[in-house]
This record gives sequence, structure tokens and C-alpha cells, in this order.
Amino acid sequence: MNAFPVILSAPSGGGKTTIAKTLLARRSDIGYSVSCTTRPPREGEVEGRDYYFMTRPAFIAQRERGAFAESAMVHGNLYGTLRSEVERVLASGRHVVMDIDVQGASQFMRAFPESVTIFILPPSADVLLERLRSRKTETPSQLAARLQSALQELQQVGEYEYVVVNDDLERAVASVNAIIDAEIVSRERVKNLRQQVAELIAQLEREIENHTP
Repeated sequence: MNAFPVILSAPSGGGKTTIAKTLLARRSDIGYSVSCTTRPPREGEVEGRDYYFMTRPAFIAQRERGAFAESAMVHGNLYGTLRSEVERVLASGRHVVMDIDVQGASQFMRAFPESVTIFILPPSADVLLERLRSRKTETPSQLAARLQSALQELQQVGEYEYVVVNDDLERAVASVNAIIDAEIVSRERVKNLRQQVAELIAQLEREIENHTP
């Protein structure tokens, strides 16, 4: 099977992380690329499972060497996806599910242009606002920053190949599953067609050579 990355993007509160975790739990053909961060581990987080925890100088050095497929500053900390991590999962024959924002997705696509891009859309502004407010962990200024970020991300929906409305988690997961399955079939068909065309061309070239005086 020709494995490929699957990018899930959404405004904060859109549900992309929950969908990504559900896909990982249900599909054996999907793997996860462990990201890097400069923030300290939270309680219960494990090095190499949740994140690779790095010092800021080490992260910057890796970034300057071109080791990251995408990286960004988020709330004062650096986050990034190592190319080697993505390649490791793809080499195992599994698709890589990426839970990243619009900025990261744009960078990632330059590194892995074969990626499938899916934007997870909340069913309404009211639902999105309720999801953000229900966290009750942010100051008014932090909430305002998240709302501004959500606005900017929603304006990039047209850059994505697919859009899934997350009005019901099971339906949203089923839609993403269907997209992945359709891409698998489509890419396998294209691969086989290309191989068939290449074989036809090679055979015709041999025949032409045999009949050329």
C-alpha cells in the first residue's frame, strides 16, 4: 500500500484532536508522528510518547538544519514535526495522521506534497464559541486571541481538499474514514495505471526498434 500523510486542521475547539485520536484507536493502518516541543512536560506525559521535549537551543538547531517538516511558536513555546518521524511511520506502511493548524499544514505540504488535507468545520459559530468558553481555563484576552486565530484559520478553508462538518463525532469520524479509504483506492488505481502505461510504452518502443531498418 502507498502510505500518505493525512492532515487534519480546524480552529481551536473544532474537534480535530478528538477525531485524530479516534482514528488512531480504530485503524491499524494509521500511525502517529510524535511532535517536538520546548514546553516542559505536563503531569503524566511521557518522553517519546506524547512529545519529544527539547530545550529551545536544541530545537532551534534542529530547525536550522531543516529537520522539521513544520514548526511554529504557540503560546510562547516552539512546536514542530520531524521529517524523520513522518518518514518512519510511512516506511512502516501506515498513513500518518497530522493534527496541525493551518500555518503548520502549509509548511508540511511543502515537505510532503502527497498529503491529504481535511478541514474540520464546527457546525456553527455558536457551537464553536460554546466549545471555547466551556474550557474555562483562559483569561478574556487569551480567549480573544483564540477567537482571532479561529477567524484566520476559517478564512483558509478553501486551501483544503476536503471539508468535514463536525456536528456529530461519529459522523465526522466516518466521513474522514471514507475520505482516507477513497484516497487509498484512487492512489492505488493511479499507481497501477501508470505502471500499465509504462509497460505498454516499453513494449511499443521495443516493437518500433525491431521494425526500424
